[in-house]
Amino acid sequence: MIEQDVTETNDIADELTSALTAQYGSVLGSSALIKELGYPSAAAFHQALSRGTLAIPVFKIQHRRGSFALARDVAFWLSNQRANAIRSK
Repeated sequence: MIEQDVTETNDIADELTSALTAQYGSVLGSSALIKELGYPSAAAFHQALSRGTLAIPVFKIQHRRGSFALARDVAFWLSNQRANAIRSK
């Protein structure tokens, strides 16, 4: 059962990675992160960023504004959030 859950979570993460990459490319910028991570506003995202409470690795790119994350990291985080919600029911 647990192995099946892990496989399903990985399959969903792969699908999400493909969808996010198709929409944004392999690297998501701040505005995409705000939307995909479900923050209600840019201010809420920036507050989480400054507190270090974002659930995914976020990085800066030299000579670029904003913060960035890999589509793969966002997809795996979303997939794990779904799996946790299902397990807690």
